[in-house]
Amino acid sequence: MAAREPQEAQPPPGSAEPEAAGGYEAVAPHWFYCKVTDGRERWVPFSAQDSARLEEAHGAGKDKEDVVVPTSGGRYDVHLKPRQRVAVYWEEEAAEVRRCTWFYKGDKDNKYIPYSETFSQELEEAYMIAVTQDEWKKKLESPSREIIILHNPKLMVHYHPAAPSDDWGSTPTEQGRPRTVKRGVENIAAEIPSGEPLQIDHLVFVVHGIGPACDIRFRSIVQCVNDFRSVSLSMLQAHFKRAQEQQHIGRVEFLPVNWHSSLHSTGVDVDLERITLPSINRLRHFINDTILDVFFYNSSTYCQTIVDTVASEMNRLYQLFLQRNPLFKGGVSIAGHSLGSLILFDLLTNQKAAPEEDEHQEGARTAASSRGVEDVKEILKELGLWEYCEVFEKEKMDGQALFLCTEANLKEMGIPLGPRMKILHYISSKRETQEQSSAAPQHKEHRSPAQPSPHHTDEGRNCQYRDIGLGQVSANYPQLNYKPSIFFAFGSPIGMFLTVRGVKRINPDYSLPTCKGFFNIFHPFDPVAYRIEPMIVPDVEFEPMLLPHHKGRKRMHLELKEGLTRMSVDLKNNLLGSLRVAWQSFTRAPLPALEAASAEGEAEAEASTEKQPDTKAEEPPPAVKEEASPINVGRLNGGNRIDYVLQEKPIESFNEYLFALQGHLCYWESEDTVLLVLKEIYQTQGITLDQPLPGSQ
Repeated sequence: MAAREPQEAQPPPGSAEPEAAGGYEAVAPHWFYCKVTDGRERWVPFSAQDSARLEEAHGAGKDKEDVVVPTSGGRYDVHLKPRQRVAVYWEEEAAEVRRCTWFYKGDKDNKYIPYSETFSQELEEAYMIAVTQDEWKKKLESPSREIIILHNPKLMVHYHPAAPSDDWGSTPTEQGRPRTVKRGVENIAAEIPSGEPLQIDHLVFVVHGIGPACDIRFRSIVQCVNDFRSVSLSMLQAHFKRAQEQQHIGRVEFLPVNWHSSLHSTGVDVDLERITLPSINRLRHFINDTILDVFFYNSSTYCQTIVDTVASEMNRLYQLFLQRNPLFKGGVSIAGHSLGSLILFDLLTNQKAAPEEDEHQEGARTAASSRGVEDVKEILKELGLWEYCEVFEKEKMDGQALFLCTEANLKEMGIPLGPRMKILHYISSKRETQEQSSAAPQHKEHRSPAQPSPHHTDEGRNCQYRDIGLGQVSANYPQLNYKPSIFFAFGSPIGMFLTVRGVKRINPDYSLPTCKGFFNIFHPFDPVAYRIEPMIVPDVEFEPMLLPHHKGRKRMHLELKEGLTRMSVDLKNNLLGSLRVAWQSFTRAPLPALEAASAEGEAEAEASTEKQPDTKAEEPPPAVKEEASPINVGRLNGGNRIDYVLQEKPIESFNEYLFALQGHLCYWESEDTVLLVLKEIYQTQGITLDQPLPGSQ
């Protein structure tokens, strides 16, 4: 056997095959696994790191035992004895694994296919004899009765028989279509990744949206998250190279969370099939399998199934991950796409803070109460009623209680008629101002009838803001076993669902109980995505934060668009200035005595008109002005901006309707999205980009 021959120095990858007179060198094996997609088999090489680990276990004789070797960053286990690759965190059919040395070119896609390990060993032995004895033109017959001829070290051909043997006894010959045969993985131009960093700094769970398919190619959440993870590895090498070289960081692990299969395994599909009309069958099946997930989530029965599945699956994955990575000390974040982001948002709003956080909040409430007493003193001082402070303090009146007072209450406290009128007038004027600026939803009072009406108390109105769970489906929301660091929403309809539920405004002081970070990322043409910030700051119009391009600039068509906009503004200003000067020259009085004065006025007018376009031209566009000025968007993301918009590609700008669906499904392979996720995750660890991107926070 070739594997048992004494090995000489291995040739470097890509080196030419040795000639007959050059002596024999054992082939270097590489491990592959068979990936089946839509019924088509494709042999994929393991990374150099994983292949070396598998070869080490094979060389130690562990393939005779049921030894398991972790591969692909620990997401797959290879069982050496049965030669199977098994998924660890999700359900997937086991894939065949081979230790490959010889390959032949396939018919369909011209990709090389490895021979079986047994036949590869026969080929290697024949090759060794041919090289050492200089005897070529050797013929071998494969298990499928195909002929392989070794003409010389650089020409080896696999002949597929023109027809199988028949009743006349004909045998397969080399007259069929020839195929190229290659020895060693270095001769088939296979793309072999080096491998993933072993150190995992952060864990991110990714929850999908409606339906079983997550992108335009109808791929599953597992495949899409694999792409997201691959993009993250390339972004780490491109933008965190210094930190990687100093071994300060490793990588971020992304694990998919699937709830669709559990929902549709409840038997609801059979019930739907019974009532579905037979016409336009494919469209109706697509609607039942995808669009109806939104209605399922708004049903108390199936909403409970969905939230239970998502929470239990994330808890299960977290415990399994810790078992397999006992040295992991990093944080955990969560990400949701489309409906998945709404599911996560509802889960996070119903998480319970730790007891120490409750004590902190209780202390904050006590401090707020003492501040309320101080506020009453300030109000009385403003009204010139300082002498009644002791009366209000004795009755333990704070700001909320003051706004609930009626004339009878004040009279009972012993406040004279004049001061009573002043206080009541102050309360009514403040109430009218609050109603005009932002009246809270009327029907929220049914949520907590014990709380005061928002039209009577400032504190009551703030309580309505904090009721972010208004309109949620009645369900028992499970608790997570960890506190997420950041919540990322991709193409999220959270804003729309909150509005439909009756939440018109979000209290600026509101934050998720156990998660301090929240980023709402969307494509400008995504028909499902909605903003969050206008619900917190409704009185100010401002643009979302523009995500910088991962190469450190704006896309060229956006820069051209802004340049043309500035140019048109300059031309308009110059034209208006010229017309203004011409009009003033026509309407000027023609008296000689006024010529000198008019000349001075003309000079001043010309000077002013010349200055005016320049000052206007220097003003940046509104979007840039808004981004430059600090905007208070509340505590939902720790005081930082929440809404981030991607830059559309040049081809997408031609027709936004044509690329609307693509805009909703583009996040999995978006370098800009991945880079923002990595930047925010590593920022919590004090790690920054090698070069700050322009326009980033």
